[in-house]
Amino acid sequence: MRIALFVTCIGDTLFPEAGRATVQVLERLGHEVVFPDEQTCCGQMHMNSGYAREAQQLGRRFAEIFGDYEAVVSPSSSCVGTVREVLGMDNVFELSELLVKRLGVEDVGASFAGRVAYHSTCHSLRVTRVGDAPLRLLRNVRGLELVDLPRADECCGFGGTFAIKNADTSSAMLADKCDAIESTGAAFCTAVDSSCLLQIGGGLSRRGSAVRPVHIAEILAST
Repeated sequence: MRIALFVTCIGDTLFPEAGRATVQVLERLGHEVVFPDEQTCCGQMHMNSGYAREAQQLGRRFAEIFGDYEAVVSPSSSCVGTVREVLGMDNVFELSELLVKRLGVEDVGASFAGRVAYHSTCHSLRVTRVGDAPLRLLRNVRGLELVDLPRADECCGFGGTFAIKNADTSSAMLADKCDAIESTGAAFCTAVDSSCLLQIGGGLSRRGSAVRPVHIAEILAST
């Protein structure tokens, strides 16, 4: 299959390794991955901040760029969810749901040594509804010990501009999430959204925790 990569703003600027890992996984499975150079923001931050007109303009641009591809993949459940909400596009997938639900793959041939806790991000639970696709993939990674995360369905406190506008509430939610992650004894925390890992990673770092955030795409790309 010929698949277009939507890398996202935060992926492009802060987490390029998640985009590269996404390409590695799909190419390992025999797919062709292309990168449309003209791609820009999907409009998520604009929509979350109340700028609906600007979000729709960016959404229309996204549709023009990606609309003709059979499948579009992104290492970001939140951006995929935004595109679906604004445009109703059904050819755009978060990586784990593309692998499990569209391609029917649960074992990508990955190996990753370590104890890992999986954080279910809000968009993956309530908007894109990826279900247990990430967990199915992680359970098939050789050498990986998947541990249960207490209160896994609770928000980490990021929420885009929510973390800026409601900093005290966001910080309290983050503290609860970091407590839960550290209680598992995991060496790594993974998720399908880099933005949430940015939030969690910052919280863990500030408390001097040894737990490292890692995007699920990086785990799946690891051999």
